[in-house]
Amino acid sequence: MKRYKAAVIGLGHQGIEDWIPGIVDSQFATLKAICDSDRKKLDVWKEKLKVNAYENYKELLSREALDFVVIATPHDTHKPITEEAFKHGIHVLKEKPFARSLKEALYLRDLAEKYETTLMIVAQRRFNPIYTTFFQLKDQIGEPFFIEAKYSLFIEKPYIGWRGDRKRAGGGCIIDMGYHIIDILIWYFGLPDRVHAEFSTKACPEINYKAEDTATILFSYGVGLYGNLVLSRYYPPKSEYIKLIGSRGIIEVERGKIKRKKSDGEVVESLSRDVAWPTAAINQIDYFCRVINSERENFSNPDYHLQHMSFIEACYLSKRNGCYVSPKEILEKKVERCQS
Repeated sequence: MKRYKAAVIGLGHQGIEDWIPGIVDSQFATLKAICDSDRKKLDVWKEKLKVNAYENYKELLSREALDFVVIATPHDTHKPITEEAFKHGIHVLKEKPFARSLKEALYLRDLAEKYETTLMIVAQRRFNPIYTTFFQLKDQIGEPFFIEAKYSLFIEKPYIGWRGDRKRAGGGCIIDMGYHIIDILIWYFGLPDRVHAEFSTKACPEINYKAEDTATILFSYGVGLYGNLVLSRYYPPKSEYIKLIGSRGIIEVERGKIKRKKSDGEVVESLSRDVAWPTAAINQIDYFCRVINSERENFSNPDYHLQHMSFIEACYLSKRNGCYVSPKEILEKKVERCQS
């Protein structure tokens, strides 16, 4: 297979820690250029990597003969960068979330179809063997009836930066860090029938900000399965897990570890694996190249991620109206409007 020419747009944490090493160590990709609005940072990495560097993404996309770009920038820039890439026939692998709203997601999906380009949303946990092991254990715990999920960390000033700006980010902890867990929930169990969300911006009461810092989401499926998801940017220590409770046991999944337990909590079996996140990035870059080359299915495609966006939209609508909301109905109505 040919080596695909790539660029990373955005030299934040993900760009530097994941996507640059992911492309550099890829079997099928070559890093040709980088792009960031921070000139100082750009110069440092240009010297380290010996690649072309651009402050302006439009200049990058027009000057470089690229096959694909990785977008790892603030949420409000994803849409214009993706638009520009597609106009040049360049494929896009983009960081979560898919979009800032379901409406924007539908627009990007249609744009990818119009320009016949590949759009894939980052799903790194799916390239980590700990998370894939879940499916081997799921059938061993009887009838599942409850899901407990949590992703929390501590940011002293959650209102600082673009993540604290609801308009720029599209929301707060639900659409940002919550997207990772929502992706796993949909992967493991599908899109819930109903969700009910409560959230706040009270971590720093002296500051007026609108991007939620903490949220709790109740969700349920029509098969007698229900759950609770807690998200917070102001709740130490850092914690990320999903627990599935069944009639004959429990499965606990967290970073680097999965356990199957008896109903009384005794561990029956466990698997630990210390895999650096850049390894998952390398695997995803290689997989994306195979998708472009028509060797693999794009399982993290725009249509699939419309579910994530409908889940998120249902959460915000639920909070606004104070009731349970069906993400499936939201998705159906939005798609119908888009087609009419």
